[in-house]
Amino acid sequence: MQVREFEDRDEGAVWAMLEPVFRAGDTYAIEHGISREDAIGYWTAYHTYVAELERELVGTFYIRPNQQGGGAHICNCGYITARGSEGRGVARAMLAFSLN
Repeated sequence: MQVREFEDRDEGAVWAMLEPVFRAGDTYAIEHGISREDAIGYWTAYHTYVAELERELVGTFYIRPNQQGGGAHICNCGYITARGSEGRGVARAMLAFSLN
């Protein structure tokens, strides 16, 4: 599995992961009806990565400051895996990468 920086060509696959999670409203405080453009803009506003396995994107995550100013040294991360990627070590690989 390769974890790499998000590229514009990844947008469709990342949206396919974001949309059902954002629409469900169970884990992210995002407007349920957020547009694709706004969702991608939110997700990619800082440092964004994707996990790729056998030429398929199977996960994505971001790392960003949790606060501004004096709290900017504390990070916040968001992780989403693709449907069907369960049990393949995707979340573990993304977490390990983000800790480095």
